[in-house]
Amino acid sequence: MTPEESRDSLFDDLSPDSPRDWASSFSMAADAGHRDELRLPGTDDLAPTWASFFDHVGTDGLADLNRRNDNLQRQIRDNGVTYNVYADAATGQQRPWALDLFPMIVSPQDWAKIEAGVLQRTRLLNAMMADLYGKRELLQRALLPAALVQGHPGYLRAMQGVKPVGGTWLHIVAFDLAHGPDGRWWVVGQRTQAPSGLGYLLENRIAIARQFPKAFAGMKVQRLAASYRALMDGIKAMAPEGENARIALLTPGPYNETYFEHAYLARYLGLTLVEGNDLTVRDQRLYLKTLSGLEPVHALIKRLDDEWLDPLELRTDSRLGVPGLLQVLRAGNLLLANAPGSAPLESSALLGFLPAISRHLLGEELRLPSLATWWCGEDAALREVLPLLKDSVIKPTYPQSGRDTAMGQSLKARELDEWSGRMVRHPDDYTVQAWLPLSQTPTWTGEHLIPRSAMLRVFALADGPQSWRMLPGGLVRLAPRGQLMASMQRGGSSADCWVQTEGAVDHTSLLQSAPSTMALAQHKRPVTSRAAENLFWLGRYTERAENSIRLAQIVLTHLGGEEPNSKPLMAWLSATAHENSLVLPDVPAAGQSARVFARSLMAGLSPEPGSPLAGQSFSVGFNLRALKASAAQVRERLSQEHWNLIERTEAGFARDCAEMAADAEYANTEALAALQNASELLAAITGAQTDRMVRDSGWRLLSVGRHIERLITLSRALQLGLEHGCLHDQAGFEAVVALFDSTITFHAQYQQRRDMVALIDLLVMDRDNPRSLAWVVQTLRSRLAKLSQSATPQDAVLAQGLPDPDTWVLADLSNWQRHPEGERHWGDLETLLEDCEDAAGELSEEITRLHFSHADRKNQSV
Repeated sequence: MTPEESRDSLFDDLSPDSPRDWASSFSMAADAGHRDELRLPGTDDLAPTWASFFDHVGTDGLADLNRRNDNLQRQIRDNGVTYNVYADAATGQQRPWALDLFPMIVSPQDWAKIEAGVLQRTRLLNAMMADLYGKRELLQRALLPAALVQGHPGYLRAMQGVKPVGGTWLHIVAFDLAHGPDGRWWVVGQRTQAPSGLGYLLENRIAIARQFPKAFAGMKVQRLAASYRALMDGIKAMAPEGENARIALLTPGPYNETYFEHAYLARYLGLTLVEGNDLTVRDQRLYLKTLSGLEPVHALIKRLDDEWLDPLELRTDSRLGVPGLLQVLRAGNLLLANAPGSAPLESSALLGFLPAISRHLLGEELRLPSLATWWCGEDAALREVLPLLKDSVIKPTYPQSGRDTAMGQSLKARELDEWSGRMVRHPDDYTVQAWLPLSQTPTWTGEHLIPRSAMLRVFALADGPQSWRMLPGGLVRLAPRGQLMASMQRGGSSADCWVQTEGAVDHTSLLQSAPSTMALAQHKRPVTSRAAENLFWLGRYTERAENSIRLAQIVLTHLGGEEPNSKPLMAWLSATAHENSLVLPDVPAAGQSARVFARSLMAGLSPEPGSPLAGQSFSVGFNLRALKASAAQVRERLSQEHWNLIERTEAGFARDCAEMAADAEYANTEALAALQNASELLAAITGAQTDRMVRDSGWRLLSVGRHIERLITLSRALQLGLEHGCLHDQAGFEAVVALFDSTITFHAQYQQRRDMVALIDLLVMDRDNPRSLAWVVQTLRSRLAKLSQSATPQDAVLAQGLPDPDTWVLADLSNWQRHPEGERHWGDLETLLEDCEDAAGELSEEITRLHFSHADRKNQSV
């Protein structure tokens, strides 16, 4: 029996009344000591939540689980949901987000307890922040050891005395919860600096709800949109500019482990996604650098830890933050979510002191218990906990220390002794927490329901000054089967969390908070200077990659032919290939050794890492990698199909070149095939840029970048053609026309003519040929004119620096003189080509100065 037949047989005996029976029969029981989320405690009966789920899924739905799971994984891949796993050396940094088919289901009764406890703890943590950076009564009354606060590397003395806008320190707080064997929910940890998960849980919700729409609707699962909307409304209510506040989301950049989430949240919430160098501080206010100048930012949701925020006052080596940001905060001109300085609240050691602090600050007992926790910096706690290490979890007191977490159960006797020794020598650095067997929720393997240990991360979101609400859901992290720790960095996966409600389901949509039609029509997303610069270079590298591929194809085709090539053509091929970095500078010319030249070109197309040519070759592979790097910086502006094309092109060409290099002899045919594959994919990328991107200022700069690159490359190629005389040779003439990608057009229009007048007419003068110099200059002028309307008036001035095609005369450009040596000299044409090349280079520098470096924006400084 095949595996497919075996899986199908699982559902053969299903009858309309048996979904619950099937779930019981094809599910494993939870491990001993762990709570089984699927079943009622101590019985084989399904828990009411899961019985309801399988009833709604029904017989047909159960028989369709594998197809639904395949659809789910395809959706994750198609949506480009990724998570950078640094601990996963086998698969590299980036991998698709791992999401299980079945959700974790929380009953209304359980959620009511969680909600009450989490909101209480959020109020407590906010009050603690106000005290730690205000009166510091907790330290004076010894309710908190000074070493846990002032000794913590994340305690920011620069925030002492600061009062945040709206009196709210923490706008987004995450709590990691575990469901114990006794049915109680326990707090394991809390995240206050830049909690991750809000974007991933939303993607999980959308993906899983699509797989089980009937169950999702029938089980009255609470929706999420109202909480996100409340967060944005709360931030606007507290921000200095109120409803008109500009809100941005600060990300460390595309190499961060959760960058997908940053881009996803920015799109969902309608925020501008920014990096540190997109922002600048002027006169104690924060500004966004855009093509239109400096625009004020009134609220910032940060997704990087506090120490990186301001290189002037915190880490001086940080390139992720904004110089002067803390001064803006102290001046009360910015709402920063969350306020810096909360790192001490994330320490596991804090959990042991919270009950007494709650009684002091709130006058209340904690409603949601924490796991028993001992900070080893206290002598009595250290002596008490050393004999308990085998059944405990050893954690670093200060997470920034880089120390690992250790599970006592996985340590041998010798290892336990070593840990004890370290703890005795440096007691302040260690915290010990009681081990709790995590509850196990059912997951789908393709054949069975397998229980896996789960941790639930929930979120409290500020909806006004010192007011919070719970997001009715969460991010479930699943431990790999047989492991004790649920961590995405250690190869775990995720699941959706369905919170049921006994009342009406809230169908709020973020679209309901959209501005009026008129305001929406006038609203345009700002193009940051960083995004504009990367779009500009995305255009240049796309064009450069196309040109280098086309030139490499021409060179290999001519050098691999059986008929001898003319000396002028060989000289032009060599010079053009050298100038476009297809071969290293010291490679002999093609006229000296065509075989050596071809082999050098093929070897440098995309050298493997570690190769002697790596870091020296700037050929096709380099251009494709640079294209991908530029695209990665503006990935939130690209469609998923566009990004997938870029990844496929770069990875596919590198793979083809690696296979080609594995052979002892480089194969001309294989190289041409690899170039052709890359060329076809690049054509699709160009189509995506041309037809599927919004025509805003960023797109216009992308187009300007493309045409600057085209003007430089083609002008220089024609100059070299005139210099080496290859235009008077049939093969050379055809090669130049091919580089201009105009072979079919030329022969259709001029048939068998191969004279300079026809060539100049098509490649220089023809304004209907997108590869002619006149068309390129005309397009650049048009793009700059549009930019002057949406960005700065100076763009129209830049257009005046370009040659004017209206002044070009075919008769003048076709006129030539003969040198005394007998060579033809095309004075007017050569001058025009030099002017085009120089003007393109100057235009690139002026655009950089005007739009990217803001060198001339003194009038914008407030």
